[in-house]
Amino acid sequence: MNFALFALALSAFGIGTTEFVIMGILPEVGHSLQVSIPMAGLLVSLYALGVAVGAPIMTFLTKNLSRKRALLILMLIFIMGNMACAMSWNYSTMMMARILTSFCHGSFFGIGAVVATRLVPPERKAHAVALMFTGLTLANVIGVPLGTWIAEYWAWHITFWLIAGIGVLAFLALWAFLPECGHNEAPVNFREELRVMRQPNVLLAMLVTLLTFASVFALFTYIAPILLDITKVPRSWITLALLVIGVGSVMGNLWGGKLADQGISYALRVTVGFLLVIALIFSISSAWPYAAVMTLFFWGVASFSTVAPLQMNVVKAAHAAPNIASTLNIGIFNMGNALGAYLGGVPLSLGFGPEGCIGVAVGLALLAFLAAMVKGLVAKNALAA
Repeated sequence: MNFALFALALSAFGIGTTEFVIMGILPEVGHSLQVSIPMAGLLVSLYALGVAVGAPIMTFLTKNLSRKRALLILMLIFIMGNMACAMSWNYSTMMMARILTSFCHGSFFGIGAVVATRLVPPERKAHAVALMFTGLTLANVIGVPLGTWIAEYWAWHITFWLIAGIGVLAFLALWAFLPECGHNEAPVNFREELRVMRQPNVLLAMLVTLLTFASVFALFTYIAPILLDITKVPRSWITLALLVIGVGSVMGNLWGGKLADQGISYALRVTVGFLLVIALIFSISSAWPYAAVMTLFFWGVASFSTVAPLQMNVVKAAHAAPNIASTLNIGIFNMGNALGAYLGGVPLSLGFGPEGCIGVAVGLALLAFLAAMVKGLVAKNALAA
């Protein structure tokens, strides 16, 4: 067993849990902090924006450190951020704690992915990165349902204490098992790569990423109020629903990777189209408990099946600048998360109820599908030319 990869996967598990668990405990957090559900939803939006902004900042600040030391510092930020969440007594302190936590996210995955490839022989680099990101996927299957259950039966503060504890274990594992891996190099020609990122084909590829995950988070952020107010299920069903979504996300992640190997444009049409169809079905099935949970399984499959095609879509479009393309697209994913969480909360703010969240998710999925179709046509014409 490669214990260094295990340490990276454990870190990814903790980071994934703290990012996604807020969806399952949004009503408890909102009630405790005396804010509305849309205001509580901003805890998701600003975390995602913190990831997008913090990734390049933290990468720059740690560029002269060894990768091991950089990862240890980022995990310390993660621990302090979750401890601050656990001790938050009002909305403002909770928001600042979430933003602090978010600053470790993007940079950790960026540096961690590079480290993972150096822990194995060249022919196993992709496998090593996949093993690291398994921790992020398992967060949806184990961490999020467990954290939601703890919040339901005890208190949401305990959930964040538990996540901080996972961070401590990850820090110790990184310190004990991760070898020194050199320094975090800057891109070879940063200005030239930025010029490539301004090309219309690249910007269109990023637009597909933005709209797709805006659709995902317009629904995912408000899954608890949707199930409580529309489906009328007991509070205990929220944990079950999140577990079902998590299992679906694991299967979707594997399926999307296989589809992307057959062709990126094809994979985008299939996965984003599937997301649109499932969102439409959920707008109807959400009225019936068992049908809603079953639909959410397929929604989990659809949502995470898009990840590999979306990432490969941007990297392929910006083939002359793959380093910065990969990093920036992680930020675009999180900007989509923030946009979706915000737009999904607008109907609630206007008094339309959780049904509006599903409507926003459907509309964004439709826009994402249309953008994917246009991107495919642009790529086809460019290839023909």
